[in-house]
Amino acid sequence: MLTGAGLGLVVGLILALTGAGGGILAVPLLVFGTGIGVAQAGPIGLLAVGMAAALGAALGLRAGIVRYRAALLVAAAGMLLSPAGLWAARVVDARWLGVLFALTLLYVAFRTYRQAAAPSSSAATQDKAVCVRAPTTGRFVWTRPCARALALSGALAGLLSGLLGVGGGFVMVPALQRYTDLPIKSAVATSLAVIAIISAAGVAVASAQGGIDWPTAAPFAAGALVGMLGGRSLAARIAGPQLQKGFALVSALVAFGMIGKALT
Repeated sequence: MLTGAGLGLVVGLILALTGAGGGILAVPLLVFGTGIGVAQAGPIGLLAVGMAAALGAALGLRAGIVRYRAALLVAAAGMLLSPAGLWAARVVDARWLGVLFALTLLYVAFRTYRQAAAPSSSAATQDKAVCVRAPTTGRFVWTRPCARALALSGALAGLLSGLLGVGGGFVMVPALQRYTDLPIKSAVATSLAVIAIISAAGVAVASAQGGIDWPTAAPFAAGALVGMLGGRSLAARIAGPQLQKGFALVSALVAFGMIGKALT
């Protein structure tokens, strides 16, 4: 129990310091820290990341930076695909599921490092946005390309959340930055709202199927919440490009370790 709580604390700190995509390390920490497989760790990681994301989303709603209509659309698309991911996680060979997770983690590491090394221009990104806010209300002007882009992003996040037990923040934050004109704080807060909703649906399905080890999941999720709360005070002081690079390097090392574990 103490091991699970400690691992959850680390996940919460990573989420607070690195943003919505940091929760992808929840499953590797469970795999290496408790010895369970990716399929068993997925729903536990999803529960912890979802609870921590819900806390972050609630704080974002209070600050008025969550685009809740967009979040509901994206989450609805994600919830349609999340059960398919959970089903696939049960039927795919455990070794190949571990390799797939490691490759996804390598992608996240590469993208995070590249973004930290050469931050993109927000103005250039906003010029290409298909979801643009009205100047008078600050709300999105809904168009077919906007709804399609957000729904497809949500579907991919939902599939990966069920398959790998990840919240999908590494999909949603870049998608919101690419397709919308939201500032980064609003994109992260909206992504956290999406993650919370999709994770809740995935956890509900996994729980109904008896796929959650609650003695491991409960302390892990509690630790993640404590880490998220504690990490918020640190994030303002130490977050930045160097921290993102460190997260990317650690993620790459963990990914290679998972590949070695899966193939040996």
